[in-house]
Amino acid sequence: MLTQEQVRFYKDNGYIAVSNILSDAEVRHLQEVTDGFLDRSRSVTKSDDIFDLEEGHTAAHPRLRRIKRPIKQHPAYEAILHHPGLLEVLQQLMVPAIRHYGLKLNLKPGGGGDPVEWHQDWAYYPHTNDDLCVLGIMLDDVTEENGPLLIVPGSHKGPVLDHHQDGMFVGAVTDPRAEEMYPKAVPLLGKVGDITIHHTRTLHGSAANMSPGYRRILFLTLRAADAWPLTEMPESLDAFNEMMLIGEIPASPRLAEVEVRLPLPRPTDWLIRRDSIFEKQRDLRNSPFARPSAKAEPARQADAAD
Repeated sequence: MLTQEQVRFYKDNGYIAVSNILSDAEVRHLQEVTDGFLDRSRSVTKSDDIFDLEEGHTAAHPRLRRIKRPIKQHPAYEAILHHPGLLEVLQQLMVPAIRHYGLKLNLKPGGGGDPVEWHQDWAYYPHTNDDLCVLGIMLDDVTEENGPLLIVPGSHKGPVLDHHQDGMFVGAVTDPRAEEMYPKAVPLLGKVGDITIHHTRTLHGSAANMSPGYRRILFLTLRAADAWPLTEMPESLDAFNEMMLIGEIPASPRLAEVEVRLPLPRPTDWLIRRDSIFEKQRDLRNSPFARPSAKAEPARQADAAD
């Protein structure tokens, strides 16, 4: 359980880092399952429905950057969505009734693993209200060198930034207003098993992994049960309700006065790219991560209350 100070910190800053929610055994199981997928990727020569491969991938030196739709790949990933400790924390930060919106597992190989360009998750999937967040579970120690998540504190209270280039949605910030925000970013550092949570409108990204090893983080996307998507509706109401994790199914969506920029139009091959943020962002010109920047200060880390 979080303290009131921790809840207030999240509300004010749009992120929080927390320890001591998952047990060593629970984290070790996720690591072992993920190790198995990394080993399986050795037999793959190009990206497919499961593996998103980085350039230079070989059987001897695999460069797996993402496991696509992990919830469909192994029951261990689906099970973590129902972890009572995680749900308790999420209810404190959000609302009593929560649905998931899927999982992502970014592995970020060492020796230059691809950056994730600056973006707001809200730009990808606006809803009827913005009670959404992403929870990250560190499957490796996250350091200054291995491409930590970079967060701009308080940016969730600011504007919804433009993610379009030449009129086309590119999944990365192109808005000139962001230039003065990047230097304020803090890295979310931590140990294996630590979790981070950031608001859907919080500006974030991650630089290349310059360490020799992988930096694996399992990301869970969560939303209030009464937050309904404005784009990409589920195939049926039953399918939507199957995403419920805790609480009562609401009778109707909740509408909030919140800024929205639709992620349209999109490239014609968007459906092919949809499970890889790296492919979604590949058209961006002039990446901020290609420019030298000041070293960010470590973000505040907080232990969960007993």
